[in-house]
Amino acid sequence: MDDALSVGDAAKALGISADTLRRWDRGGRIRTVRDERNQRRVPRAEIERLTSRPERHATGDGVSARNRFAGTVLSVEVTGVVALVEIEAGPHRITSLITRDAVEELGLAPGVAATAMVKSTSVMVERGTAA
Repeated sequence: MDDALSVGDAAKALGISADTLRRWDRGGRIRTVRDERNQRRVPRAEIERLTSRPERHATGDGVSARNRFAGTVLSVEVTGVVALVEIEAGPHRITSLITRDAVEELGLAPGVAATAMVKSTSVMVERGTAA
């Protein structure tokens, strides 16, 4: 069982909490094994399976947002220090109020691929490849 990680290490590798990992195990989303002390362990193959999808965030810092909407910027309205950005993501149209600096740093403009990340009541935007 040398190739299995503890719950804490596996959760860190996946960018989630240990409690979330345990819920995933109970729900069948992740496969775990038990060691000789009956401790839950996560095989490295499971970590690889769950992380072998397209890059989740341009900076690779493990953003834990669950709801990501990849699409194309429809409009950017800059007023003073804020900007209203509208993204078309499949059947969804997401509008976010972000800073002018963020628009400039991300190079957001109509037609640019971007991803809206919805977390609670906040919407974060990152530039990315359209689906």
